[in-house]
Amino acid sequence: MMDTDRMFALAQALAIAKSRQDLPAAMKLFHPDMLLETPAFGTRAQGLAENEAVLMRFFTSFPDYDVALDGHAGNGAALICWGTARMTITGDRFGAPPNGRRAELPVVIQFAFKDGLIAGERFIFDLSELCAQSGLSTDAVRERLFPHARTTPVAAQ
Repeated sequence: MMDTDRMFALAQALAIAKSRQDLPAAMKLFHPDMLLETPAFGTRAQGLAENEAVLMRFFTSFPDYDVALDGHAGNGAALICWGTARMTITGDRFGAPPNGRRAELPVVIQFAFKDGLIAGERFIFDLSELCAQSGLSTDAVRERLFPHARTTPVAAQ
C-alpha cells in the first residue's frame, strides 16, 4: 500500500517528464515490470526496454505532447487521474497525413505501483476525437492500428 499523495506525486512527475519529452526522467519513475497500455492504439509494453521503445515512438508521433492532470482518486493500491492531453499528430504512423492542428482531449489514466515506483499505466482517451481534430478518418486509423479486427458493422436482425 502507498499513500495517495505519494502516488499522485509520481504520476505528476511522469506527466511533467512526458510533457517535456524527457525519456530518461520518465524511465526513472518506472518499476522494472512496468506495464504501459494504450487501448486506443492497441499497444501494450511490458518491461523497461519495451516502454522506452514505445515512448520514443510516441514522442516521434506527438512531438508537442502535453498533459495536465486535473484531479485524482486513489485507494492505496491504485490511482486514477483525469485531465487534458494536447498533442499534434506528425508523420504517417496512422496511415494518412494529419491536418497539423493540435488536438485537445480529455484523458483518464489508471496507475499501479510497486516498490515505490510506477508499475502500470493505462492511458485512456477517445481515438475518434483525436482523429476528428487531426483531420483523419477514424475508420482508416482503426484499420491501420487493428488490421485483423472486424470493422464492418453487423446489421440488426
